[in-house]
Amino acid sequence: MKLSVLSPDKEIFNGEVTSVKVPGTAGSFELLNNHAPIVSSISHGEVRVKTHNSQFKFKVEKGFIEMLNNEISLLVQGYQEIKS
Repeated sequence: MKLSVLSPDKEIFNGEVTSVKVPGTAGSFELLNNHAPIVSSISHGEVRVKTHNSQFKFKVEKGFIEMLNNEISLLVQGYQEIKS
């Protein structure tokens, strides 16, 4: 899957991933390969991203996520990196 993470002032990440877990406004959920198309708002919380070689996480205040044809767009506000 391809993930693009954007904030109002910069591109945070653009690359291949194996999973993305987000804090949806109705509860957290995870997107995996071939997930059904979805558009959802996200709320304050932690986003977890796994790639083939590593994983990373960051906090957001709010945003939106869309998945279509194994391409994920994540638009966030209040981005804060979490150091491992």
